[in-house]
Amino acid sequence: MGDLEHDTSVEFIDRREDGVARYRASLSQKWEIWGPMGGYVASVALRAAGAESRFDRPASFFCQYLGVAKFDDVEVEVTPLRVAKTALAQRIAVLQGDRRILEATVWSVGDVEGLSHDVTSASRPDVPRYDELQNIEDLLTDEERQQGPPFPFWNNLDARPIGWSREPRARVDPTWREWLRFTPTPTFADPWVDACRALIVIDVQSWPSASSAHEWGHGFIAPSLDLYVAFHDPRPESAWLLADGSGPIARDGLMAWNGRMWSEDGALVATGTGQLLCRRASA
Repeated sequence: MGDLEHDTSVEFIDRREDGVARYRASLSQKWEIWGPMGGYVASVALRAAGAESRFDRPASFFCQYLGVAKFDDVEVEVTPLRVAKTALAQRIAVLQGDRRILEATVWSVGDVEGLSHDVTSASRPDVPRYDELQNIEDLLTDEERQQGPPFPFWNNLDARPIGWSREPRARVDPTWREWLRFTPTPTFADPWVDACRALIVIDVQSWPSASSAHEWGHGFIAPSLDLYVAFHDPRPESAWLLADGSGPIARDGLMAWNGRMWSEDGALVATGTGQLLCRRASA
C-alpha cells in the first residue's frame, strides 16, 4: 500500500526568471487504476501549489487530464496568476518529458471574515454509518481476498460499501456511496495533504456512479476529461469519509457526474464534478 503524504510529496528544483517555480515528484505504482489514478496525479499538482502558497486553506481545484503518465518522475510548474492580500490563484502544469499530463488552476485563501450559513443537512444522504457496515475484506470470499483488488489503488483505502451485493448488477440508479479511510495513515495535519484526500475521494466517484445505470458487461470504458473540487468545511480529524457520487446523465459519448464528500460527523467537506469520455473498450 502507499502513503498519501509521502507519495504526493514534491521537491523544489528552481525558480525561473519569469517567476515560475519548478518541482519534481515521483508517481508511485501503488496508486494505479489503468495508469496513475487521476485524483492522485491531481494531488501532486495540489501539493506543488501548496508549497508555493502563503495560505494554508485551499479553496478550489480544477484540472484537465491531458495524458496518461508513466510511473516515473514528473516535473510540476507553478505559475502565480493573481496575488492578492487574502487570495492567490495559481496555474499548475504536470509534465513528463515532452508530454503534458495535466493542467490545473488552484485558488487558496487566507483568513477572511464573511457571511456564514449551512443548510447541507437537508441533503445529507440517509445511509448507515461506517461502524454499522462490514469492511470490503469481510465481504469477499477467500479466493477473492487472495486475488486482491482489481487495481493496486484500492490497497490504499479501507472501504465499507453501502448496498453491497454479490449478484450481477442490473441497471440501478446512477449513484455510488461508500465509506472510505486512507491507509496506513488515515488523517493528516497539513491542510494541503488533507485536501488531497478530497481530490481522490471525489474523483474516484465518477465511473462507479455513472456506470451504475448500466448492466455489467456493457463493454465500455470512460476515462476522465476533467475534475473540479470545491473545499468547504475541512475535517482533518475525520478518518472515515463518505463518498457520495451520482451520474445523472450520459449522452453522445459524454458521462456527467457529481460528487460529495461527508465527514464522520455529517459535515459537507467537499463537492466536485466532471465529465467522462465514454467509448467502447476496443475503440
